[in-house]
Amino acid sequence: MTDLEAFLASASVDQAVFALRPEYRALLIGVSGLPRSASTGGGPIDAAADEVLLRAETVARELLAENPVEQLPHVAAWRDAYRQFGAKPQRTRNSLEALLRRAESGLPRVNPLTDIYNAISVLHQVPIGGEDLSAYVGPPRLGRATGSEPFDTMANGAVAVERPEPGEVIWCDDGGVTCRRWNWRQGRRTQLAPATTNALFILDALSPMTDEALTAAGDELIDRLRGLEPELSVAVRVLGAGNVRLPS
Repeated sequence: MTDLEAFLASASVDQAVFALRPEYRALLIGVSGLPRSASTGGGPIDAAADEVLLRAETVARELLAENPVEQLPHVAAWRDAYRQFGAKPQRTRNSLEALLRRAESGLPRVNPLTDIYNAISVLHQVPIGGEDLSAYVGPPRLGRATGSEPFDTMANGAVAVERPEPGEVIWCDDGGVTCRRWNWRQGRRTQLAPATTNALFILDALSPMTDEALTAAGDELIDRLRGLEPELSVAVRVLGAGNVRLPS
């Protein structure tokens, strides 16, 4: 077993989350050996990221020309899940909805690594988070907050530590919250940085997204990352109520 496989094998989803949404699946993709230019940009890497972003913007505009964003099937499912744990989706939008709402004026350009996974999120209609795997303290876990967990973030331009609401669905490790409200806002400590060479990507799926569609999203993300570094090391795991592993 590789280090990446061991890390993903230690990840878990609490049964309290499956009690909320029994059909939930998390596709975890761990990668190592990314070039530093993936997080800083430059030359062909920028061009590769921009190409997939432009395609995602086109697809999003076509989708939104036919339906309001909140009526897109996977967006609607996530809005319902947010309501189930007490969040207000019109105020704290899941990451997929937030990206789609920016598509008309243009998706954000952050760095090639972030831009690529944001584009895949829009193209496949699935929330995706990307984090610096090397910054983790212990394994990733998805559960419901007690309200005491620290969340390292920025507020009004300054470093701040916040606490989730009790019962809120959170990703965390032994160091605290890594992402609040399931897939709303990622923490500062584990965010992708210029020095990132090892990363964790989390793809969150609810019904009506099928296992096949989730796998396709993960496959395209891996293909795009291997376009940045052909020798990239990759490990894949799916966490579901039955802990069923999907083919990579």
